[in-house]
This record gives sequence, C-alpha cells and structure tokens, in this order.
Amino acid sequence: MKKLAVFAALAAIAAGVAASAGDAGGPVLQPFCTVGPIRCMSSLRLDLPIVAQATAAHSGLGAHDLQQAYNLVSAAATRGGTQTVALVDAYDDPTIESDLATYRAYYGLPPCTTANGCFRKVNQDGEQGNYPLANPDWDPEIALDTEMVSAICPLCRILLVEANSADETTVMSNPVQHSDLGASVDTAVNLGATEVSNSYGSAGPEPDQTFWDHYYDHPGVAITASSGDEDYGTIWPAASPYVTAVGGTELVAAPATARGWSESVWGSALPGTLPNEAQGGGSGCSLWEPKPAWQHDAGCSGRTVADVSAVADNVAIYDSSLEIGGWGVVAGTSVSSPIIASVYALAGNAKSVVYGSYPYGHTSHLNDVVEGSNFTPSSVCGYLCTAEPGYDGPTGNGTPNGIGGF
Repeated sequence: MKKLAVFAALAAIAAGVAASAGDAGGPVLQPFCTVGPIRCMSSLRLDLPIVAQATAAHSGLGAHDLQQAYNLVSAAATRGGTQTVALVDAYDDPTIESDLATYRAYYGLPPCTTANGCFRKVNQDGEQGNYPLANPDWDPEIALDTEMVSAICPLCRILLVEANSADETTVMSNPVQHSDLGASVDTAVNLGATEVSNSYGSAGPEPDQTFWDHYYDHPGVAITASSGDEDYGTIWPAASPYVTAVGGTELVAAPATARGWSESVWGSALPGTLPNEAQGGGSGCSLWEPKPAWQHDAGCSGRTVADVSAVADNVAIYDSSLEIGGWGVVAGTSVSSPIIASVYALAGNAKSVVYGSYPYGHTSHLNDVVEGSNFTPSSVCGYLCTAEPGYDGPTGNGTPNGIGGF
C-alpha cells in the first residue's frame, strides 16, 4: 500500500507539473543524485507521465528509436557479442536485474541475466556480493546506464560495478587520495571490460583533479564520461584527456528528412524554461587538463569538451524504485555516455583507439550537429557553447552515424 501511495503521489505531481509545463512550453526536470561532490548526470522529466505497469505503453524514445536514429540497426543485431561494457555507479541497486529484464522484454531484446552469463554485478573490489548500501537516488541512474547499453548493443555483456560511495577522500596520514568511483573503473578493467561508461561528474565548476586521472588511463579500453548537465563549463572526469567526453543532444523524429531525425544541442530546444532552471549539455575549455594531441580547435589552449555526443533527453527507462516506480522519461548526459560506450562496443575497435582520438579522424561517419546552444550567449563563448558546422564544444564532432566513427 505504501508503494501504491507513492505511485499515486508521483502521478499527481507529474500531472500537475505537466499542466504548468504545457502552459510554459517547456519540460520540467528533477535531478537525481543531488548530494555530494560527485553526482550522476540524469533527471526525471516531471512533465511526462510515470507509468507503473511494466507492460504498458509509455512515453519516451525506446531501444529501436535509438538504433534507427544512429544507423545502428544492423550492427545491433549482429555485433557486440565479444564485448563487455562496464557501467560504474555509486551504491547498490538491489532490483537492477529485474528492472533490466523488464526493459529488455518490453523492447524485444534478448535476456541478459546473471544465469546466462550476460549480466554481472560486482562491488568495487570485484566481488559478487558484499554490495554497498542502497541509495534510492542512484537507482534510476543505474537503471538508465544498463538499459542504454541494452538498447544500443543487445548482444554485449554488461558489467555493473557498484562503488562504495560517490565521495572522494584524502587519507592525511599517508597521504593518499582515493576515489571509490575511480577505483571501480580500475576494477572494471581488471575484470575484462572492453568499454567503461562513467555517467557522473563533479558538481559545479571543474576542480583540479588531475591527480585522479590515473583511474581513467587505460590504453586499449574505451572510457567514456558524461560532459555534464550544467550548461557551459567543464566538469571532471569528462575533462580528463584519457576519456571520450560525451555531450548531449535533443533528438527529434523528422520523417520528411533523409535521415528521419534531427538533432540540436540539448538545452537549445527547451522553450519556456527559466534561466535559473536551465539545464543543458556541458561544454567548454578545461583550466587544468592539457590539450590532447588530436584536438586542434583554436579557442582553447587546454582540453576542450566534448569529443562526440548523443541524445540526452526524452528517453524511456524502467526503474521500480520509489524514485520512479515504473516507466519514466529521463534527461541528462548520463544517457549519452553509455550510448557512446556501446557504439564503441559495436565497432569492436577499443584495443586500437587512443583515448578519445578516433572520431576526430573519422568525422564522415558522424552526424554533424549544427543547431542550438547550451543556454549561454554565443557572444560569450562562441563555438565552445554553440553548435556550428564541424567541431564545437557542446556536441564535439557529432553523433554516431553507424559504427565507422568509433
């Protein structure tokens, strides 16, 4: 009865917000993971309905929409069986395997379970058991991550590594600086991950965290990181030169076009959103990280974010926790990071790529995003916050058009 009451309350909130959002003309977002120095990059769309029934029709882009939009239908049907995509998240989601099963069954994807060897959940030490404490605020994030891998690469194995916390600590007696999330990346690679997605980042402006870059320095493994949901300005670890920094787009069906879809910067297609409520894909110029050799944009002497991008809004996920309680629609660059990790998996090329460099030499296999900005006037930051032909900060080199760019 308590859970039903929560469902009813959420439905009432969503209905009320949807009405007001309709008047204002834009979506309303409720971020997850709002506490701590490191946060996930996802939000619930409160202006769209929550659907509690697992088999019911619901809003948001589904698995087949995403495959079609990025020209991945053929690759998703045949490739990825040799790849293990790891998701690094904080805390335990005790219902993740059943939620994943619901998502995959609804979209007609093959089962991915512990029993058939496709799904594996471990703690940050690599143990199947002794999981960290549950944290409902991270449950939708974990569902989102695993379900985006399922959508893009249904034949991939999924490895979920649950960090003890989203905190970073300094042991003054040594002194040793430690990141539970970073240690979980090392664990994922040690357990055989071929791609690792990190849908989290520093809250607020990017701090100097170059001393933690070593956690993400794994040649031969494709490491992706969300560019952030706080508009113009870089976050970490997306700013690390050892990751593929993934920006966010707004993806809309456009049947009259040759592609059938249109994309703009996520944040540019949110009419009616007040400036203090704005969210959009992170981008910009790092103050701390050096510029990788493969980046040649002239307006930033350091590391520029992002490298590539993918959809970051209006995506359906299933999460049975009290944060959603069924089918919900989410936004944030937490969507885009596991999508790009999964495209790397479909390409099967991670052993030969040098960090995030590969898309820079294969832009003909990407959709160039040329419209929109992340809520910052272009007069302030130019291409670092506004889409334009070729490379730009919010969308990097563009979005996948098949697997050739990865």
